[in-house]
Amino acid sequence: MIYLIPTPIGNLEDITFRALRVLKEVDLILAEDTRVSIKLLKHYGINTPFESFHMHNEHQKAPKIIKQLTGGMTIAVISDAGTPGISDPGFLLVRNALEAKVEVQCLPGPTALIPALVQSGIPCDRFNFEGFLPPKKGRKSRLEYMALETKTLVFYESPHKLIKLFDQMIPLFGGDRKLAVVREISKLYESTFRGSLEGAKSFFQENTPKGEFVVVVEGVKTS
Repeated sequence: MIYLIPTPIGNLEDITFRALRVLKEVDLILAEDTRVSIKLLKHYGINTPFESFHMHNEHQKAPKIIKQLTGGMTIAVISDAGTPGISDPGFLLVRNALEAKVEVQCLPGPTALIPALVQSGIPCDRFNFEGFLPPKKGRKSRLEYMALETKTLVFYESPHKLIKLFDQMIPLFGGDRKLAVVREISKLYESTFRGSLEGAKSFFQENTPKGEFVVVVEGVKTS
């Protein structure tokens, strides 16, 4: 059995009782960054053995992990924050596990996109989650395609690329397109900017972007 365990994206209290129980009961925990995860594990007195499993070693380690799983081990996968596989490592291992007839379960829990979407004030009944845009190649063409999308759009963005994102969006989406920019969800300095693309650009030019961002953009109106 392999469990995908969502972990807090900010406040350490944002974890379920079931997640804590499973982390204590499994044979091994695979952590995206052991230096980050050890803080959570120590906070809750979890002494389960753990090792690193991230985008730079997942292809190398996956065969060994599958062998451990088919041999009877129960393993949990956690990322630095949020749900494994959502803009974090996890998909490759899940696919390999399923091919090896290993049972996979993902527990419900924290992920940044849903709180940002729901509190944005922008329609959340139908949406496209884009995660992180390509850093260079394909970024412009992806935005050109998204500019015509009628559903709400959800992006992840780093602080040093946030204003660049607005600069690229404004000519395609229009400066008056509504959006919400949610910063540091569930952390001490959580904040939300709600307004237009032009307004967001001006605001973050005056207030240096810091932390992690979720950008929720209104879909294009058809009438």
